[in-house]
Amino acid sequence: MLYAVIPAGGSGTRLWPLSRATNPKFLHPLTGTASSLLQATVRRLEPLVVPARTFVVTGVAHAAAVARQLPALPEPNILVEPSPRDSCAAIGLAAAVIARRDPDAIMGSFAADHLIGDGERYVETIRRAVAGAERGLLMTVGIKPTVPETGYGYLECGESIDGGPVRRVAQFREKPSRDVAVEYVRDGLHLWNASMFVWRVGVFLAELARQQPELHAGLVEIAAAWQTPAQEAVLGEVWPKLPKISVDYAVMEGAATAGLVATVPGDFGWNDVGDFHTLGDVLPPDERGNVVLGASPVAEAAVVATEEPGEPKPGVLLYDSTGLVVVPYSGRLVAALGVKDLIVVDTPDAVLVCPRERAQDVKKLVDELKARGDLSLV
Repeated sequence: MLYAVIPAGGSGTRLWPLSRATNPKFLHPLTGTASSLLQATVRRLEPLVVPARTFVVTGVAHAAAVARQLPALPEPNILVEPSPRDSCAAIGLAAAVIARRDPDAIMGSFAADHLIGDGERYVETIRRAVAGAERGLLMTVGIKPTVPETGYGYLECGESIDGGPVRRVAQFREKPSRDVAVEYVRDGLHLWNASMFVWRVGVFLAELARQQPELHAGLVEIAAAWQTPAQEAVLGEVWPKLPKISVDYAVMEGAATAGLVATVPGDFGWNDVGDFHTLGDVLPPDERGNVVLGASPVAEAAVVATEEPGEPKPGVLLYDSTGLVVVPYSGRLVAALGVKDLIVVDTPDAVLVCPRERAQDVKKLVDELKARGDLSLV
């Protein structure tokens, strides 16, 4: 009875200039294979859910690309948002549409832009979350922290449920300072919040109605008109008025206070691919620690072409260089000599070069471009 919902939005500004507002990171092959992040997300869910029960929620600008990348997905299962209203509206719309089809359905929400290392353990973890959802709990998948990461939110775990791996979520914690993150890793009570959710649609919608009645009413109105002649008119009228709020703030934090949220720990090589440095850490390097996106590992002083269908075939020439992350997407030769620990991203209209340690700051370049009015580049 599982339905999969894949929110596919955001522009991935820390992956600029590869990821843009019109061509965001989930559409790119950042998996070490020819599959995009979105395609990899759908593929890893295949043991759990069939295409007829898989939904993607995305924006107008990306709907055609999503349909091209997922030809097995029924066209009505691509839910198109007229404008971004944050995660609660996106996930809530899918829940309301599914509830009209199947009021007893269990729904899982899985981001389109995550990398998973161990698919079998991932599936096992989701099945445990489904078992918790069958009991009426709003389930999350928490990731066992490996480092004191300050870029993620955390789940504070409470007591175990029936002595098994499922634990109550006592509280959602914001992104912490370094010192607090070190304590979270040390105490063993905190998991990274990976924004993976599993629940009965009826339980979620009831909690949405309790905490966010205006948002709930609007989504129910839209869902009632879905796939009817009135869909576009109702969507255009109601959607812009919906509160813009994340699902954590709107529902999950209050539900945790009420004792309705639980988590199952996941240890399956999860990564949200937030920047190029992270990408260099999770994709297989060559013998000198270099990672070339879209190419087989490069040998020193070897020229390598991409294998991605439909992409330009650039070359990469690395000599006496270590620890590079190279993204050659312009069709030109990218050559590096005697350098280390750099990010080099070459696209047809922009080139990025920065130290790997500054990967998080790439977003500042996007902000500056927006401030200058160079919107065609972002």
